[in-house]
This record gives sequence, structure tokens and C-alpha cells, in this order.
Amino acid sequence: DTTGPMTRDELKDLACLGFSADLTMQSFCHTAAYPKPVDIDTQHTLPDFIMTRGGVSLRPGDGIIHSWLNRMLLPDTVGTGGDSHTRFPMGISFPAGSGLVAFAAATGVMPLDMPESVLVRFSGKMQPGITLRDLVHAIPYYAIQEGLLTVDKKGKKNIFSGRILEIEGLNHLTVEQAFELSDASAERSAGGCTIDLSQESVAEYLQSNIVLLRSMIADGYGDARTLERRARAMEDWLANPSLMRADADAEYAAIIEINLDDIKEPIVCAPNDPDDARLLSEVAGDVVNEVFIGSCMTNIGHFRAAGKLLEAHKGTMATRLWLAPPTKMDEHQLMEEGYYNIFGRAGARMEMPGCSLCMGNQARVAPNSTVLSTSTRNFPNRLGDGANVYLTSAELAAVGAILGRLPTPAEYLEYADKLDAMADDIYRYMNFDQMASFLKSAEDGKRIGAVQIEEVA
Repeated sequence: DTTGPMTRDELKDLACLGFSADLTMQSFCHTAAYPKPVDIDTQHTLPDFIMTRGGVSLRPGDGIIHSWLNRMLLPDTVGTGGDSHTRFPMGISFPAGSGLVAFAAATGVMPLDMPESVLVRFSGKMQPGITLRDLVHAIPYYAIQEGLLTVDKKGKKNIFSGRILEIEGLNHLTVEQAFELSDASAERSAGGCTIDLSQESVAEYLQSNIVLLRSMIADGYGDARTLERRARAMEDWLANPSLMRADADAEYAAIIEINLDDIKEPIVCAPNDPDDARLLSEVAGDVVNEVFIGSCMTNIGHFRAAGKLLEAHKGTMATRLWLAPPTKMDEHQLMEEGYYNIFGRAGARMEMPGCSLCMGNQARVAPNSTVLSTSTRNFPNRLGDGANVYLTSAELAAVGAILGRLPTPAEYLEYADKLDAMADDIYRYMNFDQMASFLKSAEDGKRIGAVQIEEVA
């Protein structure tokens, strides 16, 4: 919705009456919560422009574009997008400006000079209390230790800049989990990111997404033919699954080895630079004023974890807490499970599903406050004027919200131990093929989509 009007104008200049790219999608996640009059006008006019050309248009309040777009991906495909966090968790994507995005949508191709890759290879076993967000921050932390990345802007070194970040050794992850890693490649200034995942994880994701896409058709989303065509392509892949793998003799600009056995405490990114990765023990005790749990870096498991910690806390909150689920489906499920009641009793400010504080141009934290945030980046003044922002996991952010300060590693692990005991219940993901309401809608959507495709044929 921020680059959408510019892309629309570029498409008009290209005389594009129909998209050649198999899937073109547009959303309203950046401005829906606090729209200006010009945003309202865009919300009324842009969807028809996109859908009449065969694109898919989301609605205000649906949530973050990446969390939806990931649900529409096919394995081993290439994409682009007008947001720097268009970072596919399967396949690969290259974010671009509005002109190139329009060209790619209209013609189905985009010019690319393929850069070198940097391989990050994980090994070992995740230690108690360590989260995926800690592994996200482990990448710059280990790069700093090896002299491949510097925090100082003068003479800065960044091995990832403009290159492809390839990640191996975590193929057990779900696709939702993998997106935490690929999404953060934007903060590494990488040109793109690709993650080695298991065929089983990808298949589970596609089976769920087929149901979601067809339920969207039943709910009146367009373009119905595009959604049904994509659902059928997913079924085709499931009938004959295959995934690309790196060649055994592939060459890389650098290889970073990270042994999970060695990561025994959380890793944060200190104010105000997403490259400034530090161990929790280096910053423990810093006073915290506000906490934000939200952005495309989160999924429903993060909100359940925060909810469990808040529910167990019987005193008053020491901080101002902001919560913004990534999609309306997460919001609805959290309500169904009673988490919104927990958040309300904790005094949390609940934001509409979307970018919220992460965008930086809507609601803001108090000036000069210290913030723990699960957002993508912590550049100076982005979340609030003069704010000092630590990037952390949702779990660590929730502990900081309760204590009003960054805990010591030992304090954090006391809370984390409680979550580990409930992990199977907390870290469940949105499998729409196991949800009765979506299955019923999907049956209707499949019929509607089939009729529209047959009419065109």
C-alpha cells in the first residue's frame, strides 16, 4: 500500500491490462491501522485495478503481506516485491523498486545479475531456552567474531551485502519458522536468501495453504481464477514432489559454521543497529520502558508463549506492552484460545493485524524510551524519537515486559524452562487443513474457482 500507487502508475505506463506473472498480490498492511485520507482513497481504488488484471488483493485488516504471500508460494520459484522484506522461506525472492516490480508483474520476467552466495551452516542441537530469533541474531554475531562483519560504519565490512544468504542444517523447521531466518536477510543487506528445508515440511505447508486459498475464494477474494490456479499448482507439486539442493561442490564467498551446542544464552541486537549482535549477559540489567511483540518476524507461537508468561505473572506490568498479530487468522485463533483475555488483563495495547510499530510511520513509542522489540530492524528513531531499541525474541521481550529490565541469562532461563514444558501446546502453527471452518469454505471455493476457470476456457 505504500509502493502500490507507484507500481500502479508504472503498470499504466506499461499499458498492462493483464499480469503475465503467475501470481501478483497487493495488500494494505502498512497503513490500514492509522490511514490518512489518501490511504483510504487507495484502499477503495487499488484492489479493483489489481484484480481486473488477474492479481490478488487483500483487504485492510487482513494483516502483513509477507505472512500472506508466503502462503501462496510454490517451491523453487523466483519472485520480487516492493517491500525489502519480500524474502521467500522457500524458493528465492529479490526485492525491488516499484518500476521493476511493475515490469516483472506485467511481463513475467525480471533482469538479474546473480551474485555470489554466503553459506551459513548450522550443526548441533538447540539448547534449552534458545529460540529461532536467537539463531537469526547468531548469524551477525558469528560473522563479527570471524571478522566478516563490523558494526562501525567507518570502513564497514559486511560479507552478506548484495550476496545470497544460503542456510543449511535446519531442514526440520516448518516453513513458518524458516521465514524468521529468511526475513532477517534484509537486515544483513543480502540480495536474497534461500533455506534448505525438508520435503515433509514443504508438503505440510502446501496442504494447509491449498485450503486457505480456496477458502479465500469462498470469502469473495479475487482474482478467483488466480487463486484456484495456484491451489492446483500446489496439488501438482504434492503429486510429484521435488526440491532443489545445492551442488556438493558449490563454491561460496564465505562459509560460516554455527554450532548450536555453543549457543547457551539469548543473542540480542543492541540499540540502534541490527548488526550489533550481543550476548544477553553483556546487556543484562538495562531498564526497559516499552515492549513490542509483532511484525512479520512473528507467528502465532510467539503470542502463545508471551501469553503463558503473562498469565503466570500475578503482579502489575512494569512496562507498556504493544501486541500486533501478523494476520487476522492469528488474531481470531488467539481470541478463540483465550489469549486476548490474558493480554487485556495485562494492560497490553492490542493493534490491528499488520505492521504496527515496525513501520515507524504510524503509532510510536514514547520519546527517548528503551524498547524490546520483535520487529525487523532498530534503526535510530524508527520506533520513536530518540528511542533505544533492542531486537529480541518474543520470549525474551515478554520476560522484559514483566521485569521492566533485561534479565540475566539465569533469570531468563527460569522463565524459558516453564515454556519448554508447554512447548507442544505453544508452538503449534496454522494448519488450515485441520480446521473445520476453513475446510468447509475450501469446498465451496474449489467449486467457485473451477466454474470461473471453465468459463474462461
